[in-house]
Amino acid sequence: MRCLADTHCHSLATGHAYSTIGEMAHAAHLKGLELIAITDHGVSMYDAPKLWYFGNIASVPRVLEGVIVLRGVEANIIGDDGQLDMPLEYLKKLDWVIASFHDVCYAPKTSKEHTQAYLGVMQNEHVDVIGHSGNPIFEYDVDVVIRAAKEYGKIMEINNHSFHARAGSEKNCMAIAKKCMALDVPIVVSSDAHHHSAVGVHDTALKMLEGMEFPEHLILNRNAEKILTYLIQKKNIQFTEGA
Repeated sequence: MRCLADTHCHSLATGHAYSTIGEMAHAAHLKGLELIAITDHGVSMYDAPKLWYFGNIASVPRVLEGVIVLRGVEANIIGDDGQLDMPLEYLKKLDWVIASFHDVCYAPKTSKEHTQAYLGVMQNEHVDVIGHSGNPIFEYDVDVVIRAAKEYGKIMEINNHSFHARAGSEKNCMAIAKKCMALDVPIVVSSDAHHHSAVGVHDTALKMLEGMEFPEHLILNRNAEKILTYLIQKKNIQFTEGA
């Protein structure tokens, strides 16, 4: 099993990441990837880019070194009702929107409160993906949230970086994957790369999914075509080199 798209990558603009967009695309090209999403952190994260970075991100070419580049964001969940730190007028202009909890932007609370926040995020039409929700410090009701993901057409992320950086994530990621499998909810497997050497590194997450015989048709980033089909249908984005 291999994923030819990496839907969660941070560039130098994030502040605590260490490669340019060009370096990320070059690494993806060398590894044979078809697509990457540049998803720098939303504005409430320490050292995050300013809003105008996202307002001007259309300057980034659609294709670099033969690799399709999605213009995106990892927005931070900052409110109990799922409020994000990115204005809607910016979100609607982006190709790919991940919504995630980070403890520097939202202090961990109770499972009930985290669940409520996720349910609020689900109702945001501009959000595509729920990011690294296997993080054990943000416990939530997996059944309720993934049923909502199915209802609202959201994608759940299995984040390869979490297996190494967020202790206790593996068990939670397995529970998320099992529920997605049971409810026919699509996932993406991401690197969460903060340096170009990590682009396309999905090995630990894929090993887990292979071990549980997760159906490949539910992995949306198996190739670029599946991602682009989703985005064309949802956002009517035309992916051409000059667009």
